[in-house]
Amino acid sequence: MKRALLFSVALLVVNYSLSMAQPDSLSIKIGQMILIGFADSKVDEKVLTEIKEGKVGSIIIFEKNIPKTNSYMGLKKIIWTYQQAATIPLFVSIDQEGGRVNRLKEKYGFPRSISAAHTGKDKNLDSVRFYAQSTAATLAGLGINVNFAPVVDLASNPANPIIAKVERAYSANEDTVSMMALEVIKAHRKMGVITSLKHFPGHGSSKDDTHLGIADVTNTWEERELGPYRQLLQEGYVDAIMTSHIVNKKLDARGLPGTLSEEILNKLLRQQLGYQGVVFSDDMQMHAITKHYGLEEAIRLAVLAGVDIMTFSNNIMGSEVRTVDKVHSIIKKYVEEGVISQQRIDESFKRIMALKNSMNQDKAYFQTQLLRAKQQAEMNVRLARESQERAMANEAAAIKQLEKQEREEKGKKRKRQRD
Repeated sequence: MKRALLFSVALLVVNYSLSMAQPDSLSIKIGQMILIGFADSKVDEKVLTEIKEGKVGSIIIFEKNIPKTNSYMGLKKIIWTYQQAATIPLFVSIDQEGGRVNRLKEKYGFPRSISAAHTGKDKNLDSVRFYAQSTAATLAGLGINVNFAPVVDLASNPANPIIAKVERAYSANEDTVSMMALEVIKAHRKMGVITSLKHFPGHGSSKDDTHLGIADVTNTWEERELGPYRQLLQEGYVDAIMTSHIVNKKLDARGLPGTLSEEILNKLLRQQLGYQGVVFSDDMQMHAITKHYGLEEAIRLAVLAGVDIMTFSNNIMGSEVRTVDKVHSIIKKYVEEGVISQQRIDESFKRIMALKNSMNQDKAYFQTQLLRAKQQAEMNVRLARESQERAMANEAAAIKQLEKQEREEKGKKRKRQRD
């Protein structure tokens, strides 16, 4: 009975020691694949803890996160606080396209922006450069290092409710789109801000909004919608790419949304177009995903398709809440079960680290933090192993002590019997 009790105590010690250890390298790599939004115009303590624990590698800013007074400094302090908590520097992202998709509005004291459609109609590259430089400088000053722009969808369907009708596309002509997007990217690069082309492989011909459900472009999509991606890749001006949730059976016969399609992301984007950089998903909480795929299945398909960073904005009305712990544990479970290979996680981690390392802002700081993260991960493994070894040694010592006590009690019993 005593021996069984000692074994139970020893196991509790081992489990406690392991639970107190810092995240292992796999957990850190998975964390870099998760991008989240937060609720208020102040630091969210839960998000801050998740960043400190390495469960989150990127955050996204929405209008709801901007303090109503002293907006610039208030938002800068929020971003600074999150960034200081991260061992590996965060991607701090935003959708600052201009026009309707504009989080940093004039009413908060930020510079005026204009829509892509307005820019495209004007066809004045100086105007494109001016507004792009103004946007990029504002983002850099705030500490925002990723802009999910420019949109390179074509305005091929003037009635498109989420692209053309809200003036998010520069033009219906792929060459004009490429030309305008190039100037936007150049302006951001000067300020050390990463851009992400969207929405691959083309959302411009859709009749529906993927925020609300499935958008099928099988009969409307055209090959020329890949034109801006091809052109900008050839010129070396693609930092990152964001997926779309559109269904295109010309590209994926199974009808999987682009975000979940290996045919579209791995075969078309990576193999045929030759893109080897970071792929961000569009929001995994949009109804095109949530209404048709469970969380676990959506994550499995997205990672296997080639998505490197999955976006969970917590900004879509009516969507099921996706907690960081839940998403993180699902990916880790898939790796442990062999459904997703360790190699696949490593591929995304290398792409993400390469992109973070390319940021011009605070390169020395990034290198130092990355080295610290590597050293910390190695130390965490060593500490966990040492804790386990100590627990096992304590267990062995306790068993020896118990055996010694049992021998002494038996000796005393024999002596009493002789007496």
